Amino acid sequence: MKYNALDRRNFLKMSLLGGATLAMPWGANRTLAAAAQPAAAAPPAAAPAAAARPPSRVGFAAGEDRADIALQSLKPFSKEIAAAIGNKRVILKPNMLVTNRPLAATDAKNLEGILEFLKSIGKDGNVLITESPAMGTAQVGYSNYGYDKLAAKYGAKLAELDQDEIETIWCYSDTDVRPHACRVGKTLLDPNNFIISAAKLKTHDRVIATLSLKNIVLGSAVKRAGGTEPETYIRNSDKPIMHGGGVRGTNFNLGILAQRLHPHLAVIDGYEGMEGQGPGGGTAVNSRVCVASLDWLAADRVGIELMGIDFAKVGYLNYCARIGLGEADLSKIEIVGPALKDHIKTYKLANNIEEQLIWMKPITPA
Repeated sequence: MKYNALDRRNFLKMSLLGGATLAMPWGANRTLAAAAQPAAAAPPAAAPAAAARPPSRVGFAAGEDRADIALQSLKPFSKEIAAAIGNKRVILKPNMLVTNRPLAATDAKNLEGILEFLKSIGKDGNVLITESPAMGTAQVGYSNYGYDKLAAKYGAKLAELDQDEIETIWCYSDTDVRPHACRVGKTLLDPNNFIISAAKLKTHDRVIATLSLKNIVLGSAVKRAGGTEPETYIRNSDKPIMHGGGVRGTNFNLGILAQRLHPHLAVIDGYEGMEGQGPGGGTAVNSRVCVASLDWLAADRVGIELMGIDFAKVGYLNYCARIGLGEADLSKIEIVGPALKDHIKTYKLANNIEEQLIWMKPITPA
């Protein structure tokens, strides 16, 4: 992948971060090292602004009906979600890594539960389902996974995020410690849109676990191609740029970009999660759960707990907690539903877990 480098001054001027609270690392490796070290020793301290935040509530449901547990996890927040949507267009972003492996993608039944909920609160009249898979076209995935039939049933529209208008954001790269231009779909940045992340419980081979935030941030990077052949899309994809050239870069980009690219509502399907070599090559775990919250970080924190993963090891979520983007202290999260302890399953992590923990270690200056 060929990156477009930019000098530090222009990057800071054009960066999407504005008044970001986490220092930029360009040309200053020790800044990134300092950001990582405290989280390795203890859970991150809440940002000052987080002190006034009311307790976060997370809907939690378990059962044998995939669509129903999605619906039940959302019901406790009907009034709050309806108010948050208001007159905005609803953007439903599934997780579709590839177009031909159901375990690696959001199940249509989970989307059905979300759409049924939106119908129950009168917010089903302006819904757009959009996605940019890592390879191929979203339309192929919509057909393979049954999203097209679901959209027709509920009157939702389908779109290719790769055909969206583009906005340029800037990402860090481990390869040269410089900013790189990355194209993302503007739909996920539009303040007039209400973004729902329909994610899954999956392990990951770079950041340990992928949940609601990662589905939005890394899924926002688009592909441009002259044709529709998969190899053409791969050559013209900005997704490698978003991944930051390595473990540190992926975690850092997720943490920083989450200040602007994040879901307004997280719905995490754990009916059948993925363990091992996620996000695409793992095996199924029958967890039979679903998590939902207007606080996406709280939802991801609960998801990590349900997977039996040590939260202190998940770099990007620790960064987000330190910045104050949501609640990550499990003791301060109100669970609306059955007890979590009765549904925790220890997911097998990817084989390269030790490599993934490099973000916790200090960077030795050259």
